[in-house]
Amino acid sequence: MSLGPTTGREFVLTLSCPDRSGLVHAVTGFLVRHSGNIQESQQFDDRLKDRFFMRVHFDVTDPGMRLEDLKSGFAPVAEAYRISWQLYEASTPTRTLIMVSKFGHCLNDLLFRCRTGALNIEVPAIVSNHRDFEPLAESYGIPFHHVPVTKETKPEAEARLLELVEELDIDLVVLARYMQILSNDLCKQLEGRAINIHHSFLPSFKGARPYVQAHERGVKLVGATAHYVTPDLDEGPIIEQDVVRVSHSQGPDSLVALGRDVEAQVLARAVEWHSQSRIMVNDNRTVVFR
Repeated sequence: MSLGPTTGREFVLTLSCPDRSGLVHAVTGFLVRHSGNIQESQQFDDRLKDRFFMRVHFDVTDPGMRLEDLKSGFAPVAEAYRISWQLYEASTPTRTLIMVSKFGHCLNDLLFRCRTGALNIEVPAIVSNHRDFEPLAESYGIPFHHVPVTKETKPEAEARLLELVEELDIDLVVLARYMQILSNDLCKQLEGRAINIHHSFLPSFKGARPYVQAHERGVKLVGATAHYVTPDLDEGPIIEQDVVRVSHSQGPDSLVALGRDVEAQVLARAVEWHSQSRIMVNDNRTVVFR
């Protein structure tokens, strides 16, 4: 009696390159030669920029096939087609450092999703410029690093952050309502591996009380934006956005509560997609294979 198809270790290949004929055939040919079986394949051809993007999730039934074998096998294909690529074992968790200040809704949501297995991430450290959420970190058994930031100590604080990123072999930094502006140099060093979340009122309502300003203007939508961090403040490549509708009967506190909910959900989706290698940066935009 057949028990269904045999599956093995799972891998994810992502690639981008100038568009040309034969690309998909070259990729599938590589998989055939290495006993690969495609579970999911998505592709996008950006005709405006003449750029091709592809994500392939596959398993390998040959028990002797290693990640290193797959990488060396794909290298000639990549060279022939001028491909920028990454290849991972799908089960490997993304080592994620979370940064937070005085608003903990996004931090709490990410930690809960991580513990319940909803996110394939590993959190070896939480960094904050305040001590408010040190007890929360302790409850999850995660080391908490208090790194105060002032105008005078900002260079030292950022140097400490980079030390932790290096020491802990961090793949992703998440600014979970971390209310400090990162320097241009730090943004460049974390390019493509740092995600920020903020409300969607920008640039209209800046400052410490955006929801109060939004209420005073009678907004009808409250939302959030998750994006990669760049030196251009809050203008990095957008990963995900969402909104909820509000009415005239809801006060500032209600808007704040709704905003926190949508911020947590949007950030969680962005972190999930990044951890699954579903996001590819295309200049100042992103290709998201959902």
